[in-house]
Amino acid sequence: MKNNAMKLGFVSAILPELSLAEVLAFAAAERFACVEIMCWPVGKSERKYAGITHLDVDGFTPSRAGEVRALCAQHGVSLTALGYYPNPLDPNPKVAKAAVNHLKKVIKAAAVLGLRNVNTFVGRDWTRSVDDNWPRFLKTWRPLIAFAEDHDIKIGIENCPMLFTRDEWPGGKNLMTTPAIWRRAFSDISSKHFGLNYDPSHFVLQQMDPASPLREFQSRLFHLHAKDVKIHHDRLDQVGVFAHPNDWHQPRIPGYGEMDWGRFIGAVMETSYRGPLCIEVEDDTFGKSLPGRKQALKVAGNVLRPFVPVN
Repeated sequence: MKNNAMKLGFVSAILPELSLAEVLAFAAAERFACVEIMCWPVGKSERKYAGITHLDVDGFTPSRAGEVRALCAQHGVSLTALGYYPNPLDPNPKVAKAAVNHLKKVIKAAAVLGLRNVNTFVGRDWTRSVDDNWPRFLKTWRPLIAFAEDHDIKIGIENCPMLFTRDEWPGGKNLMTTPAIWRRAFSDISSKHFGLNYDPSHFVLQQMDPASPLREFQSRLFHLHAKDVKIHHDRLDQVGVFAHPNDWHQPRIPGYGEMDWGRFIGAVMETSYRGPLCIEVEDDTFGKSLPGRKQALKVAGNVLRPFVPVN
């Protein structure tokens, strides 16, 4: 009999001031089954929602892994993946090398924890075309995926364009944004450990059907994010789609934007995917305080639960 259960959780980046134990306690109290844990290097954030360290993977030991597993068991909340979203193809070689080196630490920590998934970006030199990025993409990512294979870790690439502001113009800082690019990438790096952490809101931003890639890429779906987006058509009518997206779109929680979540999750259920669905909050309308951000997670959870066939 086919298992129809999924797990509803959230991405920990929205709760930076909480410890791992506090994140798990909040998840349990609000009936979330799982959490994707952020694993940035300890230090200053380079952008919004980055630089969050709920699990420090530097020098991560089996003893520390045991402590983390015990915390998860105590709260009855599982970890879906370790998350780290830098730019491994940054045109600055030092920045790119640091990203690759830390990503390897995240992969090793996931293996020590007994997890299967690490979520990230492939990155991009945003000043160059897809074709011009491709040789460096292969040079960087073929050994990274081989490293993940050696540790039995699946790498889920989020499809965020990272093309919202002037310093990300014109190409964005993440290469794997469309099915056409995915096909090329999965053909050139044909590993079963190389797949997607799919966020449907990024298809809405690009005026694409968010359910359209699910069937074709179902074997590559390693993890799902749940975020929504509001398109301000009045602004779009003034500036056009070639303007910076922050001029005409707004990140929202599920239920407050353009997504039809019943249709989308229904389409997911027609595929083989039965993994986690983790809410990602980037919605400032709930305020920037900790209580406001917690409330955003609570509301989003209540919106999605009627559609998610959980145990």
